Amino acid sequence: MKVSSTEIQNNFGKYLMLSATEDIIITRNGTEIARLSAVRELKPGDSPAPGVLMERAEDYRYGGRRASYEEFLELTRDNEERYEYIDGEIYLLSSPKTRHQIALTELLGLFFNWFQGKKGRVFVAPYDITLRRSLENINVVQPDIMVICDLEEKLNENDYYMGVPELVVEILSEGTRSKDLIKKLGLYMACGVREYWIVNPLNREVTVYLFEDWDIKNSATFRKSESAQSYIFEGLTVELDRIFR
Repeated sequence: MKVSSTEIQNNFGKYLMLSATEDIIITRNGTEIARLSAVRELKPGDSPAPGVLMERAEDYRYGGRRASYEEFLELTRDNEERYEYIDGEIYLLSSPKTRHQIALTELLGLFFNWFQGKKGRVFVAPYDITLRRSLENINVVQPDIMVICDLEEKLNENDYYMGVPELVVEILSEGTRSKDLIKKLGLYMACGVREYWIVNPLNREVTVYLFEDWDIKNSATFRKSESAQSYIFEGLTVELDRIFR
């Protein structure tokens, strides 16, 4: 993951935690200047450093195995379970808890009302988004909320959207925290999503990332009674008191 030096300074604790599972490349003005890495690689059964919370991969990985894209399609065909496919691994999505759904429904209503009469359609999970890091690396995710501005141009013959949303929202839970903070952040940044909202009902905060040129151009974290603000949609704001009840 590449992160600007300003972002590291503002959120060092978070990236210190993330470095336990992925190297953090620190950039300044687009140039790589340093690397934040774990002293040792954590293996199954190992304990992280004191105070660091990590989920076990098997809590959300389907079968604990990798699979080809074709195997993923075969598994999910005519299957009512919800799955995601990220960098060759299949993830079974569990049923969300109440505070997740409260934040989701409040955000959906606020987004839906704001985009009325504007360019941009608001969608909510379950809705597959197919993202390609390359021709061979195909990923399928189901963001909690997504804003799509090119729907008509990117629908295929089977009525599936095959483009890239302008904005995506993921609402954290205990079982998906590292996946949303690490895997999905890197995936969205690499595949052309312009803005990524991470909503954390556990800490009652929202972090908004602005991506540009496959890097984090800007970010901000909003807490308590503040209002989260979009970078790319001027005037789109969300009062945190509304979504964390």
